[in-house]
Amino acid sequence: MARLANYFVVVGYDLDNRVEGEGQGRILQRFPEKDWEDSPFPQGIELFCQPSGWQLVPERQAASFFVAVLTDINSERHYCACFTFWEGLDSPQLKKVDAGDADEADEEPAVVQHSKLFAPKSLVVVSRLDYTEAFRNCLGLIYTVHVDGLSTPLETVIGNLLTCVIPVAGGSQPGPEEREDSLRTITLGAGDRQVIQTPINDALPVSGSSVAQLFRQLGIVNVLYLFCAALTEHKILFLSSSYQRLTDACRGLLAIMFPLKYSFTYVPILPGKLLEVLSTPTPFIIGVNSFFRSETQELLDVIIADLDGGTVTIPECVHISLLPEPLLQQTQTALSMVLDPELEFSDQAFPPQSMNPSALKIQDKEIRAVFLWLFARLFQGYRWCLHIIRIHPEPVIRFHKAAFLGQRSLTEDDFLMKVLDGMAFAGFVSERGPPYRATDLFDDLVANQVERIRQEEACPHKVMNHVKELAEQLFKNENPYPAVAMHKVQRPSETSQSTDQSRTPFPVLDDVAVQLFIDHAVAKLKSSPPVVKAELKSMVPSGPPLGDIVDRNGNVMANSARRLEVVRNCITYIFDNKMLEAKKLMPAVLRALKGRTARVCLTQELNQHVLQNRAVLDDQQFDYIVRMMNCTLQDCSHMDEHGIAATLLPLVTAFCRKLGAGITQFAYSCVQEHMVWTTMQFWEAMFYSDVQNHIKALYMETDDGNQQSNSQDQQDGSGNRREISALELAAEQNRLWPTLSKEMQTERVQKEESTVFSQAIHYANRMSYLLLPLDTSKNRLLRSSGLGDVESVSNSYVTNSIAGSMAESYDTESGFEDAESSDVANSVVRFINRFVDKVCNESGVTNEHLKALHTMIPDIVQMHIETLDAVHRESKRLPPIQKPKLLRPTLLPGEELVMDGMRVHLIPDGRDEATGQMGGPPLLPAEGAIFLTTYRLIFKGTPSDALVGEQIVTRSFPIASLTKEKRISVTLTMDQFVQEGLQLRSCTFQLMKIAFDEEVASDLAESFRKHLHKLRFPQHVQGTFAFTVGQTGKLVLEPKTKDKNQSLKTLSKNLVKNAKRTISRQYVGRKKEVPATWENRSNFQSELDEDEISVSEEVDQSALTLSSTIRSSDRQTMSNVVERACCRDYQRLGLGTLSNSLTRSKNEPFRISTANRMYTVCRSYPGLLIIPQNIPDSTIHRICRCYRQNRFPVVCWRHSRTKAVLLRSAGLHAKGVVSFFKSPNAPTAVPSQADSTSLEQEKYLQAIISSMPSYSESTGRNTLSGFTSTHMNTSESSDKLRQPKIGDLMKQVLGNKEDVPGTFSRGALGQKAKVISLSQPKVSGKARNSPRGKWGSIRGSGRLSAYNPDIGTRLAGKESPQPNGGPNDPLFLRQQKAYLYIIGDKAQLKGGKQDSFQQWEVIPIEVCDVRQVKNSFKKLMKACVPSSQTTEPNMSFLRLLEDSEWMTLLHRVLQVSVLVVELLDTGSSVMVSLEDGWDVTTQVVSLVQLLSDPYYRTFDGFRLLVEKEWLSFGHRFSHRGAQTLGSQSSGFTPVFLQFLDCVHQIHLQFPMEFEFSQYYLKFLAYHYMSNRFRTFLLDSDYDRIELGVLYEEKSDRRNPQVCKSVWDYIDRLNKKAPVFYNYMYSPEDEEVLRPYTFISNLKVWDFYLEETLSDGPPYDWELRSRQESLAEETAEKADTGAPKSQRHIVWPCYDNLSKVMPDAITKLLQDLQNLEAELGQTSEKWKDTWDKIKTTQRTETKLESKPSFSSSLLMSSNLSHQRRSQGVCLQDSRVGSSIKLGLDCEASATSTPVAGRPSTSTLYSQFQSTESENRSFEGILYKRGALLKPWKPRWFVLDKTKHELRYYDSRQDKDCKGVIELSDVESVTVGTPTMGAPKNVEEKAFFDLKTSKRMYNLCAQESSNAQLWMDSIQSSLSDA
Repeated sequence: MARLANYFVVVGYDLDNRVEGEGQGRILQRFPEKDWEDSPFPQGIELFCQPSGWQLVPERQAASFFVAVLTDINSERHYCACFTFWEGLDSPQLKKVDAGDADEADEEPAVVQHSKLFAPKSLVVVSRLDYTEAFRNCLGLIYTVHVDGLSTPLETVIGNLLTCVIPVAGGSQPGPEEREDSLRTITLGAGDRQVIQTPINDALPVSGSSVAQLFRQLGIVNVLYLFCAALTEHKILFLSSSYQRLTDACRGLLAIMFPLKYSFTYVPILPGKLLEVLSTPTPFIIGVNSFFRSETQELLDVIIADLDGGTVTIPECVHISLLPEPLLQQTQTALSMVLDPELEFSDQAFPPQSMNPSALKIQDKEIRAVFLWLFARLFQGYRWCLHIIRIHPEPVIRFHKAAFLGQRSLTEDDFLMKVLDGMAFAGFVSERGPPYRATDLFDDLVANQVERIRQEEACPHKVMNHVKELAEQLFKNENPYPAVAMHKVQRPSETSQSTDQSRTPFPVLDDVAVQLFIDHAVAKLKSSPPVVKAELKSMVPSGPPLGDIVDRNGNVMANSARRLEVVRNCITYIFDNKMLEAKKLMPAVLRALKGRTARVCLTQELNQHVLQNRAVLDDQQFDYIVRMMNCTLQDCSHMDEHGIAATLLPLVTAFCRKLGAGITQFAYSCVQEHMVWTTMQFWEAMFYSDVQNHIKALYMETDDGNQQSNSQDQQDGSGNRREISALELAAEQNRLWPTLSKEMQTERVQKEESTVFSQAIHYANRMSYLLLPLDTSKNRLLRSSGLGDVESVSNSYVTNSIAGSMAESYDTESGFEDAESSDVANSVVRFINRFVDKVCNESGVTNEHLKALHTMIPDIVQMHIETLDAVHRESKRLPPIQKPKLLRPTLLPGEELVMDGMRVHLIPDGRDEATGQMGGPPLLPAEGAIFLTTYRLIFKGTPSDALVGEQIVTRSFPIASLTKEKRISVTLTMDQFVQEGLQLRSCTFQLMKIAFDEEVASDLAESFRKHLHKLRFPQHVQGTFAFTVGQTGKLVLEPKTKDKNQSLKTLSKNLVKNAKRTISRQYVGRKKEVPATWENRSNFQSELDEDEISVSEEVDQSALTLSSTIRSSDRQTMSNVVERACCRDYQRLGLGTLSNSLTRSKNEPFRISTANRMYTVCRSYPGLLIIPQNIPDSTIHRICRCYRQNRFPVVCWRHSRTKAVLLRSAGLHAKGVVSFFKSPNAPTAVPSQADSTSLEQEKYLQAIISSMPSYSESTGRNTLSGFTSTHMNTSESSDKLRQPKIGDLMKQVLGNKEDVPGTFSRGALGQKAKVISLSQPKVSGKARNSPRGKWGSIRGSGRLSAYNPDIGTRLAGKESPQPNGGPNDPLFLRQQKAYLYIIGDKAQLKGGKQDSFQQWEVIPIEVCDVRQVKNSFKKLMKACVPSSQTTEPNMSFLRLLEDSEWMTLLHRVLQVSVLVVELLDTGSSVMVSLEDGWDVTTQVVSLVQLLSDPYYRTFDGFRLLVEKEWLSFGHRFSHRGAQTLGSQSSGFTPVFLQFLDCVHQIHLQFPMEFEFSQYYLKFLAYHYMSNRFRTFLLDSDYDRIELGVLYEEKSDRRNPQVCKSVWDYIDRLNKKAPVFYNYMYSPEDEEVLRPYTFISNLKVWDFYLEETLSDGPPYDWELRSRQESLAEETAEKADTGAPKSQRHIVWPCYDNLSKVMPDAITKLLQDLQNLEAELGQTSEKWKDTWDKIKTTQRTETKLESKPSFSSSLLMSSNLSHQRRSQGVCLQDSRVGSSIKLGLDCEASATSTPVAGRPSTSTLYSQFQSTESENRSFEGILYKRGALLKPWKPRWFVLDKTKHELRYYDSRQDKDCKGVIELSDVESVTVGTPTMGAPKNVEEKAFFDLKTSKRMYNLCAQESSNAQLWMDSIQSSLSDA
């Protein structure tokens, strides 16, 4: 029984006490005065009566009522029902208020000037029970008695209220005798009557209709958010203008959380004065009046629910974990069916008649039932995860969270994790954990109805039926007797409410009278016998075990039965000592152990092989068992949710092997590397589980002694015996506990405690086993986990400081070694101490026992360390496990090992090929060694998978190409150890992920990294392999030995000295290394000087020295300079000569200038430059300052036909004052300097223009207005003028935007020309009526349409119609053509003015920045060689390739190049002037020459092109390749590789135009990055001279093995073998190539994707030849008796396809060489043989009409020399028949032969299949006609492809006269001559062809030819 009301309080306005202008409330009276013992009076009631503050108001307000909830210090809730009404103040009281207000200076007096004011007064009932309606009625009654002046004294009413006693809860099934208990009728003595119904079970919350109201106010989704937020401990704030609604909402939220109880701050109504509570860090549920909304705005982590507006606001920083699917969806569906039943039928044509939702009170219970159903599903089976660790004196229960989550497969679920970790769930376990207690609705639901819930969950209607049943129970609990007539309570009369005057203030009550009532009731209670409600305790049912209800998304692996079989077999083999069988199964077992069932199976199987806690194994068995254990543990999370680690724990201390005398090594020393062992929660769960088992055993024994055995095994429903669970046992013990004697009770308590204590000692041992590493000096495990860190491991509390003090005393300051080991020991001791503290405190171990444990732990650890040391020593002596022997790599001549092989594992990366996923065996992971040489990093080993076979895996890359090195930790599948590893990425598109074997010490691995870094980034370029090769591996910079080639060294030194000396002068003296005749120019020079605006100083005569003074070495220099690539090419192009006489015709437009021979003008340019004839050297010094890096415009190529020239330079300096200060010696008068420079620059450009023949022909003006660098831009107005001039090509390059910034316009005389159409230049020789050049061949060449036909018409010399209807006059258009186009950077050309008279035009383009290239390349590498496999769709190869934008960059470069080719071909010169002139400029200029000039598409030409444009013109190879320590930070930028990729794209489109093959390009690409040769080192010729490497290539003959130049190497190799040659090479004369540049036409270069694991990259040929010779030797040593198979399996990504499957021509050439060698003839060079075949073929085609008698190998071709079919043919005598072999190989791209077409350009457009394509054998045969018809000669063609024999009238005939299907042929026999047969033909030349339809009589010209025909037809038949 409980009091209905504990206290009655009257609270009023405090007139005497106002703080800061705010009114206060004070308690006027309270009853009883003294506190009840069991329920102290709560503080602060006056604040809660008026939560918004105490205020006086001018009008009387309606009485209000609400219930506030106060929580005391013991977490007990007090319900304060506040009834507030308003009383008028009389005059003396008002004066008090006025006086008080007058004191307030800032108060406005006007506010209180009313004649009447009203003050609030509250009547408060304080109770521990929540009966809102009863309180409302009682307080209303008291108010009515007061207002209406009823006869009953107030003291009586209040006395009755305070002495009213009601039952706390009714019985479970209310019978007639219990009706009194659950129904209590009360009266307060004023003629009133109320019935209070107490709930049947007070454990269930009473909600009235508050839950339904909450859902109506906020909606389903919002309430679910709040529900999840409350469970996951977030802060929740309700806002409403109604206090009662706030209370109801909070009550409703708590009701739906049942069975969890909210244990944080809970304040449904928070007074305004206490708003700072909202900034508390702990979670809360609080309600606040909307009046204070503004104060809640700045709360950042509070979820605000506005009840009036129906919104829930969740701050950005708050993440609410929602219910796991499908629960969330099902809950929402169920709720919507309760709240909105019409929704389901709203679309039906005939909806049911009555679909109204239930009454509010019923609906309330239905919603709660949904949440009960939800919790039953969330917590189903929770009782099976409870560990009971003590039964007496009180049950102590712990929940095994990991097991619960694991069995539900919800370990990843955020929501459930947070709920289980929360305080509410901890309360749930402590309240509902005990096995013997009263049960309620939820216990029944979670135990007995799980099966029903599971079956119905998919069917909403069945769920609803269940919900309704539950709702009924909930409603019955709250309203046991709904039919009972309720209340009779008086309300105040209307008149008393309306009249103000008649009211008297609420009287002061008589204390004594009320107290008498209370005392009387207390005395009566004492005298009556106590009402003891017998609590019905029973055993709590556990429900079905979790194992049966695994979630349906618990992933069971496919074929699990088969996998388990494999695991079982393997273990059986191991214990039967069948090691070979076990070894075979091992990889499959390790794969199977990824699945949970297989891991469980492994632990069960191993358990069977343990006898008396011990299983001694031999070394190999031990190794296998440990490997399997490691694999099993590797996939266990630190929580060990599946209990795998738990079941393995006893096994690791059971399996062992003998090491030596008395020394045994247990498995635990080999399985320590797993996080699970360092997780405190894991050890706690393990400990509790073991304690539970022991305590269970303890009571089982006592029961056995006392009772029959049937008590221990209960019969379950099916009659099977089931073992009794620990909880059931505990329940039974708890039931018996009160019946035991005191002695028995203490005995049981002691027994239990000693059980826990002994287990604690046992676990201290176990933990030391698994935490102390075998080598205690290493401390691996502890370092990697948070073991040393007290807080990080467990969220438990450490209760005792003994642990700390013991650990401190243990730390000895001995020698270094001991300090190390003691450090390990200390952290282990600390960890175990914390564990022991926690578990012993929780399981109630006495302090004495705990202290004893603390003293034991350090001894246990120390003892274990000593045993481990012995084991460690012995285990080192073990013979190592047989690992594959390390294979030595083959090295290049001059390559030496820096670090010998370290054993490593090569781990697969993101490429699928080697892992066997693309077909072929899994070559990776592989085990072997890594070798560091002076040149490469090499891995060589064998696949780890024993079933792959004896393949050798090699992966290597040059050290110089290493771009990124990253440490990784790798878990190897075989040994399961986490290994240190490295991921090394190379820009040769190679990736090595290696894990060091455990035998490799970590310092060795570190030293490997340092060496690698040192070799990758040497201090100086002379430290690279190309320089150190052959210098005995020491990384010396330069040995101080005397050099044989003395003159060379002195020459280079002199050059450099002179350069340095003269570089500071304003004008460099001409110290020429040329004969004196050179000086005869000086008078000519001065003539020139006069007519220019001469700012240059006079030539210093003293600086001119005669040639007689030149030393011999300097002369040699000059001749060397002349021999350089540039000079050879200038002479070839006729751009100037350097003859001895040096007489030069003045009409040559260009000359070779030696102004830069000392590299003083521009360091990065070559020594000799081509400049216009009439520009003196002195001008150059001034011009070069306008350009970045002094790279002024020079001519690099001239078009042979149009004589247009191609120039290159850097971009212009951004002119400004700053740049003048930068110039070497700025004179004082800045303006004149600027003017003169710009004028000279303009003069320079004019000189270039006037040197063009087209210029001198035209009548254009020669005067130019000033072209200064500031004029390099246009105003916006002229943008549109220039756009269409260069046609659509230009549009594409400029991006086709209207607003191209900074473009130039050149309208003639102010007219706006819209189009340029170039008239055809006159060409001597053949008339060229077709457009010159050809477009790339694309199959299905619909792509052509993407180019505007305007280009075609323009190239053909036809005028395009003008869009604006302007004049179409050729002369007008002719004037519009610019003589010089300058390709400039768009960003550079801003803000200048353009003069309309100028004859040059600037094309602004956007160039790709070097940074862009660098980033794009990084992304390209990651796309082509990903570091790990991924299944994300946006990480696919094509997506990553697109993101890298590499193809876009290629497209841009090619597009600009094609534009320049176009301009040059139409007779305009072009100057490429981009960035610093050494990156994009070089790419464009080189590609333009390659496309325009066929010479550069030969071996010599391409070499010359690269030497001239890339090496001599100073592309910064060292800097861009990050080759030294200095350039390390700039990173690798593959500008040259990008150029080679562009060449590759062109090569693909024009396979017949290049003498070299694709392999040649890959070879250059690889060695450009490899630093094997010196060719691509250093940044310019100047640097090369400084190091003395420019001219040494020819003169170094000391070490013929070591090639210093890549070109020499290629030449040597090309002489030996046709690897670089393109067999399809058959160029057309002066062919200009115009490739397609769209991204869709570009292909990813296979250089980026190829890999050869058999012998590494195929670009170091010496290695290939050595490996082949080694392979032959081993083959000879092998047993010769065995039959050799001719078959060879070719594996993807393993074999080198070009080597294993060479193309036909290479094969034939090799066979020819072999035959010659066998015959003892001196073998011809392959090139000679090839050329012979070609020439023979040419003569053959000319003599086509006559039969040829030669029978040598021929190239077949019909019209233009060997262009067509590129096959190898066997030519037969006299008859021009040929057998062709198709080619397909790396050295020659595939070509489809096309027969006699007149125009070769069409070859590239469409490859359509014609009959003539498929001629396998052809020639003339005589055929006998049908009956009585004569014999006639016919041209027969045997077509193996179509499987037919066709015949034509003649060879030229295109129409087939007849076809003989070979499928119909029955026989081919020798025939006999018949009537009318041709004369003079021998008899054997006849043969017959019998088909199913008729017989054909045929006759060849001679018998051998007939035989050949018969054989060919026969072979075709057999092939089919």
